Amino acid sequence: MFRVDIGKNRISKLKQVRFSDLGYTERNHLQEWLANQPDALGEELLIIQKEFDGFDDTKERLDLLAIDKQGALVIIENKLDDSGRNVVWQSLKYASYCSTLSKSQIAEIFQRYLDKTTPGTDAKALICEFLGQEEFADVVVNPGNDQRLIMVAAQFRKEVTSTVLWLLKHRVLVKCFRATPFQHGDSVYLNIEQVIPLPEAEELMIGISEKESEEQSSERGQVTRYLLRAEFWQKTLEALEHANVSLYSNVNPTRDHWLNAGSGLSGVPYTMIFNRDEARVELTIARASREENKALFDALYARRGEIEALFGEPLDWHRNDEKKASNVSFGKAFVGHDRESWPEMTEWLVDHLRRLHSAFHPQFPLLRKVLRKELVKEQATEAEL
Repeated sequence: MFRVDIGKNRISKLKQVRFSDLGYTERNHLQEWLANQPDALGEELLIIQKEFDGFDDTKERLDLLAIDKQGALVIIENKLDDSGRNVVWQSLKYASYCSTLSKSQIAEIFQRYLDKTTPGTDAKALICEFLGQEEFADVVVNPGNDQRLIMVAAQFRKEVTSTVLWLLKHRVLVKCFRATPFQHGDSVYLNIEQVIPLPEAEELMIGISEKESEEQSSERGQVTRYLLRAEFWQKTLEALEHANVSLYSNVNPTRDHWLNAGSGLSGVPYTMIFNRDEARVELTIARASREENKALFDALYARRGEIEALFGEPLDWHRNDEKKASNVSFGKAFVGHDRESWPEMTEWLVDHLRRLHSAFHPQFPLLRKVLRKELVKEQATEAEL
């Protein structure tokens, strides 16, 4: 920091000193300065308590407790010349203690503070004024897990900064401010600067953190779905075995939302579908040749009335002209990811898979004839070429 001499048009470097050299203490000086000038931390804060010790089963005290403009609690920990290696752990403990405080408890804490500092002042009225609300009933304070941490010290140890950066990546809202005293003659100056995250990078870091959090959440959700599907298919296969439906006797559970069983004709399996909102049985026609798939579908569709009579209900026929594969299916809405729905779903799948097999199995001699005709046509075309 430099002092500007306007008359000489020169600057002179101020002498950086230590708080301890000046005889200043954490509680009587740094804490008092911030309690009375909280905007030195770069934002509007309402200090609601000093040396707060209202935690059950512990005698620990946090330095300053505040509310920010969004109604979140802010835990402010002050150290003098060295952050100390335990400051992050202390702050996290205090945040966890404060996370359970209700709106009425916070108002009581603030009122006790005001009774000591400015008697006759109403805590609820000040909170309403600070948050721009007419009624205390409309105030939202300390929502969810939005407690914030601010640490102030002259120097931060590497183990502290490393931990803080890790916490920021995991969306724990932490800021570190370096408080540096300077002396010039009998005058003492204080510089307070945000060092983590750097103000110009704060928005970027928050954006990156949110993106990473979304990606991690997506990955965790994917793993959860995989485990859920495998569990569901295990129960469904057990139900099929118990019902003496042997189509899937050599099939193992998978993490996919579908499970195939051979029909005896390559590329034309029976399929069960397990979705978030639906269970479905299906005859899938997915051979390597698009022409074969459409010919097989058309042959089955020509016998639609006979097949649906055997199945017992109208089926959904999907030729899918724009795709290679075709299918014939039947589904029902379920809350698939609710395990309480599973007994009904597995029972439904067992019944309708049995009916699907009964309806289509008699048609497979016809399908084999169709494939032989397609093969003859293909060979004739090749001969012409």
